[in-house]
Amino acid sequence: MENGKIKKSRAAAPARRKAPARPKSIYSQDELREIFRRFSIQRPEPKGELEHVNPFTLVVAVALSAQATDAGVNKATRALFQVADTPEKMLALGEEKVRDYIKTIGLYRNKAKNVIALSQMLIDRFGGEVPRTREELVMLPGVGRKTANVVLSMAFGQSTMAVDTHIFRIANRLRLAPGKTPDEVEDKLIRLIPDEYLYHAHHWLILHGRYCCKARKPECERCVIADLCKAPEKTCDVPAPLVELPPQLFGPTP
Repeated sequence: MENGKIKKSRAAAPARRKAPARPKSIYSQDELREIFRRFSIQRPEPKGELEHVNPFTLVVAVALSAQATDAGVNKATRALFQVADTPEKMLALGEEKVRDYIKTIGLYRNKAKNVIALSQMLIDRFGGEVPRTREELVMLPGVGRKTANVVLSMAFGQSTMAVDTHIFRIANRLRLAPGKTPDEVEDKLIRLIPDEYLYHAHHWLILHGRYCCKARKPECERCVIADLCKAPEKTCDVPAPLVELPPQLFGPTP
């Protein structure tokens, strides 16, 4: 007490947490917002192209998709998921029969082993339910950070950035979020993309890379952000007409 007055302690005030600084970018915030606004008009409700019937089959499908195409995984898993859509049913099926279902997918022997192991762990540690945190998901055999991010987004509606080969290429080619590793690209994109577009952003970027900004020969004349794109090798500065695209050929099974 000082002169009859209570002296307030400055230390008692809670420390304010600083928001993470945005990484430096050659795109302005207005340009970034416009890029994703156009993607949102082109594909208002983008979807992942791996077919699944519940969170468990999504985990399996994404784990199987490493070094394989979504179309190839879908072809193999349609029959598999008809007979094994829970960890218990997958264990009952057994590793050998799982191999028979997925033998058209690359690395199928090791992937079948992981599918059985992750099914066992889901039962033993998580009561047969797919966990809802990244830290728990990456504990599952065959599940890495990218797989976990896909599951968190598609199964549980969380805003994540699953950096696959398409996003890694796009982020570096467009100089949108250049990085030497997927984790570095993920961190930059999460901090750069406007909040209102973050939830769908990873699907927009994947689909843009898969169908327009292709690896070998980007189709710049079909690109809706050609005027904004800062890729050194782009061949067109005139954006394609901004219209909604037809429904996707693949998507989650109802």
